[in-house]
Amino acid sequence: MKTWLDKTHSGLLGFFFTLAALVLLLIQLMLYFSLFKYVWLIIGSPVFAYLSEKTDAILHGREYPFNFKQLLKDMLRGISIAVRNALWQTVYMVAILLLSLIPIAGVATPVIALLVECYYYGFSMLDYSCERRNMNAQESIYYIGNHRGLAIGNGLIFYLIHLLPVLGWVLAPAYAVIAATLSLHEIKANEPAVAATGTDL
Repeated sequence: MKTWLDKTHSGLLGFFFTLAALVLLLIQLMLYFSLFKYVWLIIGSPVFAYLSEKTDAILHGREYPFNFKQLLKDMLRGISIAVRNALWQTVYMVAILLLSLIPIAGVATPVIALLVECYYYGFSMLDYSCERRNMNAQESIYYIGNHRGLAIGNGLIFYLIHLLPVLGWVLAPAYAVIAATLSLHEIKANEPAVAATGTDL
């Protein structure tokens, strides 16, 4: 490739290919670190399920009795959603990697990759509350899909807190799951008023 570029004597073409190579490298790094975060989400799923339940209990002024069977169910649901999201995110990242090879269009791919990554992180955090509202996986996917902005916003904060050395890996998921529970509680509280006005969320 380098020999061919040298023969063309086109500085502009060389610049675009260099830019595409840098974007490709950036997307690859994002994919690597994002998959590593999913491992942490899977390992911490029992804690995140408990945090979501505890936050919900405080919001409603009631205490959920400890139920190991329910905790195990929440944990397995969290793991399955995390694995599902990791797989789908990988599919989209591969497509974005291919897009990044196009010199001009590839410039926007890091932003697209970040939004996709944040959406699936936020999705994982929001699903704990959806499960507690007796939504099955498909219902949760549909519901969160209709609240993409919330999922992306939650995932973005999750992503940014991870930039803090060491401490961020502990604080990011804890903050994100609590914020997700609070957000869905507020949406649920406003749903009757929304339905009355005929406005879709």
